[in-house]
Amino acid sequence: MLKVDYSPDELIVTCISRQIRNGDLVAQGIATPLVAVGYLLARCTHAPDLSFISAIGQSLCQEPAPIGLARVEALWLENAVARLGFVAAVTELLPRTQPKEFFRPGQMDAAGNFNNVAIGKNHTRPLLRLPGTGGIPDVTTYGDGIYLYVPRHSRVTFVERLDFLSGLGHNPARTRGRGPCYLITDLGQFDFASDRMRLVTNHPGVTVARVREKTGFPLEISADLHETPPPTAEELRLLREEIDPLRVRRLELLSGPARKELLREILEKEGAL
Repeated sequence: MLKVDYSPDELIVTCISRQIRNGDLVAQGIATPLVAVGYLLARCTHAPDLSFISAIGQSLCQEPAPIGLARVEALWLENAVARLGFVAAVTELLPRTQPKEFFRPGQMDAAGNFNNVAIGKNHTRPLLRLPGTGGIPDVTTYGDGIYLYVPRHSRVTFVERLDFLSGLGHNPARTRGRGPCYLITDLGQFDFASDRMRLVTNHPGVTVARVREKTGFPLEISADLHETPPPTAEELRLLREEIDPLRVRRLELLSGPARKELLREILEKEGAL
């Protein structure tokens, strides 16, 4: 078989795409390009009847557009078939339709409970303030289609005990729905078969020892552990040429000067600078 080179973001996006089934209704939050690109890859390959609910404009979309920054509204607003307010979307549409949705935890414990509030025990003076919860406390208490992604797997994210709880996992306090069913990181894919995070595939070149080293609690390993299937040549072509030629997806894996440089590059190509 011909070896195809790919980057970590392309593998994550491909894994997200493969969790989608044709006819699914999926939801996407704000500033989650890896998720948006994964949804669009699914629509361009095996899920042509995919429908999107987006937090950007609280819109329902069926016709996609290429990913961008300056023109991000073109994807979720110009092509919308319906628009709702945030409160109506969270309290009426999402409970009724139960879409699949990928959330990015700031912290997560072994049971899939997660924190998007702040790092540090002092809420008024945290070590790091996270993006916030949005509709996460609402959706994760009743939803069955809860999926998670972490672009940079580390002990900063995967902790024994959360500083704050904003997303409900496999928790004794749960009265409806279930906890997360799937997690993708830059090291592997995980499920929660026994209500705890379990490694089911390790990405090419990643050892189990490395995954354990980067996880802040004892990690379960599937008896059927195998290597994550890589993207195909056609999936890579779609990603690079049609869906996300500006590489917006990479922003979620970068920080500091590298992120700033890519932001400027994308905006220049869009003619926004």
